[in-house]
Amino acid sequence: MTQSVFPENFLWGGATAANQFEGAYNLDGKGLSVQDVTPQGGMPATIGDLDPLITDEPTPDNLKLEGIDFYHRYKEDIALFAEMGFKVFRLSIAWSRIFPKGDEKEPNEAGLQFYDKVFDELAKYNIEPLVTLSHYETPLHLARTYNGWASRQLIGFYERYVRTVFNRYKDKVKYWLTFNEVNSVLHGPFMSGGIATPFAELSKQDLYQAVHHELVASALATKIGHEINPDFKIGCMVLAMPAYGYTANPLDQLAAREFENQNYLFSDIHARGKYPNYIKRYFEENNISIVFAPEDEAILKNTVDFISFSYYMSVAQAHNPEDYETGRGNIMGGIKNPYLESSEWGWQIDPVGLRLVLNDFYDRYQLPLFIVENGLGAKDVLVDGPDGPTVEDDYRIDYLKKHLQQVGEALKDGVELWGYTTWGPIDLVSASTAQLSKRYGFIYVDRNDDGTGSLARYKKKSFDWYKKVIATNGESLYH
Repeated sequence: MTQSVFPENFLWGGATAANQFEGAYNLDGKGLSVQDVTPQGGMPATIGDLDPLITDEPTPDNLKLEGIDFYHRYKEDIALFAEMGFKVFRLSIAWSRIFPKGDEKEPNEAGLQFYDKVFDELAKYNIEPLVTLSHYETPLHLARTYNGWASRQLIGFYERYVRTVFNRYKDKVKYWLTFNEVNSVLHGPFMSGGIATPFAELSKQDLYQAVHHELVASALATKIGHEINPDFKIGCMVLAMPAYGYTANPLDQLAAREFENQNYLFSDIHARGKYPNYIKRYFEENNISIVFAPEDEAILKNTVDFISFSYYMSVAQAHNPEDYETGRGNIMGGIKNPYLESSEWGWQIDPVGLRLVLNDFYDRYQLPLFIVENGLGAKDVLVDGPDGPTVEDDYRIDYLKKHLQQVGEALKDGVELWGYTTWGPIDLVSASTAQLSKRYGFIYVDRNDDGTGSLARYKKKSFDWYKKVIATNGESLYH
């Protein structure tokens, strides 16, 4: 190849979440979030009742409380991202840093000032911030007092929060995401939606009513953002997981379609502004009746500017799933695919699935797309290199290279894609398992699952590899 298939203004970068890397959970007026009280992670390997993991106070062995101390080291870390050539950096604002309980009338100025400093530092290196408004960090008070998004009152609290940050940062941030992996609330209602009702006791009626509240809040945020700054680009963010019918049996294909519709529901409403017909049958057959406020239908018509998503794996589905081995680590369930390899955490590796997702989303919505999470969690080993400690992470390079080559194929298919941010460009704490040993980064952080370590940063082999990918705008992927 002599010319890159990636657009000239393609936004290369990395993605993080406040609750997984900021630390400083109790500094400068920050309140507790749901993440601060789930020391074992928000998604156990077996999805079930999360309530035993939830305490009323932070637990010292929760790595997320200190994260990797980005709160105090943001200048050092952003300089490393700039050295790699980042064009964009995805981060989230910790809601409870701005409104410590979530239902206050006035924001916490110290929290607002922190993000001012972060955005100014990014601007120094011409790195665009891509900001997630709510990334698995509902203020704990809203979960305990209102049962999270199960309560319609959260729409008003969220509206006050987004108005505050939109107005504060209207000249510093252009790209916004309303919720992280909004469809994950169906599988992790406490982590994703702050819903304190034990999962085993949560009715489908209450769960889908909570979904409705989030979707209305998301559309309202889109409306408000466009009013405050018409140049804002506001997107939704969903967990993308293509499903293959396990066999050519039409019933298996139907099972795969029904699984994917659970996810399409969220992007359909964000992109089309109304509930799709297929979900109406599901509601009827499960005695679900969504309560609409008089204004909800009009609010939902405020559709997003682009669709963003995470992509880590695909699954297989069958009409008789009990006859097959379940895919380990696949958050949304699914059957293990015998044609795919798996990561150390059981997540099946499927680069071609990313091309399929890109084409499916673009064909369905004809909206710009943004890949905002993709990467490989692995147990890296620090070794001595010629320039100091490093990690020989050829397995990560191989994973990312194969996925990005499929992104290139999707671009040649005609998909409009704005950018790509790898998950965890610097090692951070896993949301699902609360481990730091599940590393994704180009930058190694000296911290262990037991909390020991110096927090020193070291460049992995993949650091220079990704730097070259960005410098050549993807052309190096083909050499």
